[in-house]
Amino acid sequence: MSNYGVQQLMKKLSLTVTQRVAYKVRTKRKHSDSVADNLLNQNFNPVAANQVWAGDVTYLRTGEGWMYLAIVMDLYSRRIVGWHIDKRMTTDLVSKAMIKAYNLRQPPIGLVFHSDRGSQYTSKRYRHLLASYGIRASMGYVGACWDNAVVERFFGSLKHDWLLKVPQPTREYMRTDVAAYMRYYNLERLHTANGDLSPAEYELSSLRKVS
Repeated sequence: MSNYGVQQLMKKLSLTVTQRVAYKVRTKRKHSDSVADNLLNQNFNPVAANQVWAGDVTYLRTGEGWMYLAIVMDLYSRRIVGWHIDKRMTTDLVSKAMIKAYNLRQPPIGLVFHSDRGSQYTSKRYRHLLASYGIRASMGYVGACWDNAVVERFFGSLKHDWLLKVPQPTREYMRTDVAAYMRYYNLERLHTANGDLSPAEYELSSLRKVS
């Protein structure tokens, strides 16, 4: 049937097409918030660990409502070095992910942390946290989805390869399932960027080469 025929049939049956709008997390910066320069320019391959980290926030749907996940990734190995999940998307969410990453890795002064320009990352509180750790902020350009492509790919794998394959009835169930994926991702999941090694194995192999 032609497009015209379909249109006429739908008109006769009083049918209309409703396009689904994807859920989009939107946050608005305050005028006092500060935007950092883009120090990466899509160069996602540092030559050693703890040189460049990247992070972002994604939404996760459960039977009890939304949850929000913030991560910190070491771009050298693609390892998730810090993360936090909560039912509210606040500066506290991204701060806790960064605090966990810093306490785990103890990176040198001068490390670059790359993110988008969301209000959580541009807030005065978060800028002070990075400054206290000696971390330099880097932020992607508005509307440039590829400026944090590696982190976006991680979120895609988390959702489509893991979370969406089973029902997520409660927030607590989601929290447990996310933790399970983090262990699998860091310790077992192979990455072509790592020569088909997991993030943990790639970092160990790098240490062996140095020694």
